[in-house]
Amino acid sequence: MALDSLHSLFLDELKDIYHAEKQLVRALPKMAKAASSPELQRAFSHHLKETQGQVQRLERVFKDLGQTPRAKKCVGMAGLVEEGEKIMEEEGEPAVIDAALIAAAQRVEHYEIAAYGCLRTYAQLLGLTVAEQLLQQNLSEEEAADQKLTALGEGGINQAAVAVAEDEEE
Repeated sequence: MALDSLHSLFLDELKDIYHAEKQLVRALPKMAKAASSPELQRAFSHHLKETQGQVQRLERVFKDLGQTPRAKKCVGMAGLVEEGEKIMEEEGEPAVIDAALIAAAQRVEHYEIAAYGCLRTYAQLLGLTVAEQLLQQNLSEEEAADQKLTALGEGGINQAAVAVAEDEEE
């Protein structure tokens, strides 16, 4: 596909984030299983449901544009998912693994926030009101997920990881 207009760029980016979200639908259950913190497990499980809803919204955007939902391999998300998988394969203290999972998940959220922010702006510029609203919903959920992960880290998971190091020093 040639990127010869903002509309063609919009469609290209839409296919990219569609693939990204599909990757996350597969990755989030694994992350929930790998987490030792019940709160982190719940956060990943909750975000899985949100991600499934985001996929449905993206499919509505495609349909609204008269397009069949098609994915374009999102290599950025593939790399982020691969990093997360490597963390899940690591041996280590559960609290430290949880802190690493939060960091990996936040990298994913920031990637999605950037993608949805651009897509929403493109939709607005193109006068695609329905797409703009649907993409804004996805963006808002990603921002809320990022804030939830920050709260979990600051609310005890990172402190538990610090305590592991302090216990080893004694």
